[in-house]
Amino acid sequence: MIPVRDDNPAQLRPYVTGVIAAACVVAFLWQVSSGSAHFERSVLALGVTPAVLLEGAQAPQQLAWLPGWATVVTSMFLHGGFGHLLGNLLFLWVFGNNVEDAMGHARFVAFYLLCGVAAVLAQALPDPSARLPMVGASGAISGVLGAYLLLFPSARVLLALPPPFIFITIGWFRAVWVLALWFVLQLLMGLGEADRAGGGVAFGAHVGGFLAGLLLIPLFKQPGVPLWRNH
Repeated sequence: MIPVRDDNPAQLRPYVTGVIAAACVVAFLWQVSSGSAHFERSVLALGVTPAVLLEGAQAPQQLAWLPGWATVVTSMFLHGGFGHLLGNLLFLWVFGNNVEDAMGHARFVAFYLLCGVAAVLAQALPDPSARLPMVGASGAISGVLGAYLLLFPSARVLLALPPPFIFITIGWFRAVWVLALWFVLQLLMGLGEADRAGGGVAFGAHVGGFLAGLLLIPLFKQPGVPLWRNH
């Protein structure tokens, strides 16, 4: 099941959420602009490779576009495919506007980036010698989900079946149950991935980003904005 929208209007226009979404779209169009070889190089050069970031391994000269630390940021705006991009943008658009509203624009930028950094470290630290690059906004967006859970647990979220049944809605559910279930699924799938080698979804990043969002929201919300409010 995927979220379609919530019943939680925001007061501020979500400029930062919109800019992040637009940046991800522009980055993806650039990735696919020059064929599959360019797409692969963009992931290898601008994604986070744990061995380069944490152990000082050297990337091939033709892929050393940026220092390893800088790829922590660039990786948040790249994606591995159209479905990957679309899913992340959907979650960001449904939940990001209210979290931005609770923080203000500037604080939301800092919060989003910090959650993205936490997500990268959560994925990379268990296997610092890994050479498979990580890309995607999902770690930072997971932080947004964690913040939303503490801010608006009673908000209602409309869920639908995923493609090819995307237009079949299931019903409205409280955000606390939707996001808690999502988090438990990430934990379980992450444990399942631990015994399998190779690429796939970065469930560790999802878990790390979500926990960062839970921990950081009390520090980043504006004064007077309550946690665990009734909707």
